[in-house]
Amino acid sequence: MKSLLHRLIRLDHLINHKSTGTPADCAMKIGISERSLYDYLRLLKEMGAPVKFSRGRRTYYYSEGGHFHVSFLEREKQTTFTELEEHGLVTA
Repeated sequence: MKSLLHRLIRLDHLINHKSTGTPADCAMKIGISERSLYDYLRLLKEMGAPVKFSRGRRTYYYSEGGHFHVSFLEREKQTTFTELEEHGLVTA
């Protein structure tokens, strides 16, 4: 069984390549229900992804360039939220 993370990565890939198809097609490509797809899209949007749907092309796409990046950081290499705030990279 695929994990939520794997499905989100797959969805991000499909969106970046503008190859999701309709919501029903996209759900099938990821192996989830159409209802779950809408939950996944909401989650991406809550994380800041500018996801849009093109009726003409029949695909989801990002209105701005970018993609999600998920990785493991060793403790020594982690940047704390406070350090990010100090550098003006995030706001509280």
